[in-house]
Amino acid sequence: MRVHAVFAGMGTEIVVRTDRLADVRARFATVERVASRFIADSDLQRLNADPRESIPVAGDLAALFAAAAAIRGPTAGLVDPAVGRAVVEWGYDRDIAAVGGLDAVPNIGGAGRWEYADGVLERDPGVVFDFGGIAKGWICDHVVEEGLASFASAGGDLRSLEPDLRVEVVDPWGEVAATVGVGVGALATSSIARRRWRAGSGTAHHLIDPRLGAPADTPVLSATVVAETALEAEAGAKAVLLRGVEGLAWADDQPWIRSAIVVWDGGSVYGTAA
Repeated sequence: MRVHAVFAGMGTEIVVRTDRLADVRARFATVERVASRFIADSDLQRLNADPRESIPVAGDLAALFAAAAAIRGPTAGLVDPAVGRAVVEWGYDRDIAAVGGLDAVPNIGGAGRWEYADGVLERDPGVVFDFGGIAKGWICDHVVEEGLASFASAGGDLRSLEPDLRVEVVDPWGEVAATVGVGVGALATSSIARRRWRAGSGTAHHLIDPRLGAPADTPVLSATVVAETALEAEAGAKAVLLRGVEGLAWADDQPWIRSAIVVWDGGSVYGTAA
């Protein structure tokens, strides 16, 4: 019997509709063990600690690098997991509930070069990876595509096979900004409104602009994108937010983005024509 289940995983709340709950939970747990920054011996953390510039990669970690490489082009490099060092240097080096302030802001510079192909990762010295939302979107896609669930959401990045699915997009103040028809497809929201902390005389947040190696400076508090896959929706939402005032116009020109909504810092809500 299909059930609606909620459980904790990957540092967030996971919601699924499934008749194979044990298999779904095991799949999420496996990917968390592979890709978490907060598990000391995860596959990702072992790779980040490896001094080699050329590293063989296999299994789910290889699939995540392939997914990240595939989405980097359509977002013009704005979605890039090579921001891991900047994320840590800007203070997000532990669970968000335990993050403290920074007395001074770091100067990191943009994300370093990396390439992945045929099971081999090539990277510049010192490049550190953080898969963040990429991993959440990717695993939601896979549990649905593998037939384990008809709906899967990880922290709001969701993939659906349910034709009538509609989703309420909530703004940073807890109000419903819009109700969106998702149906068979995916939706994701990227926001800078919640994960924030003191940095020098200002504030920092978790969304790093890979061009600068610093938290994004944007008037957009949150961006929501509807696309075919959760990976695309996650990447699209992040790119829209990072592009700021130009984000919606850019989204309207992307054939892989079905629609987009943004909430500005003053509370106004705007959307693409769709």
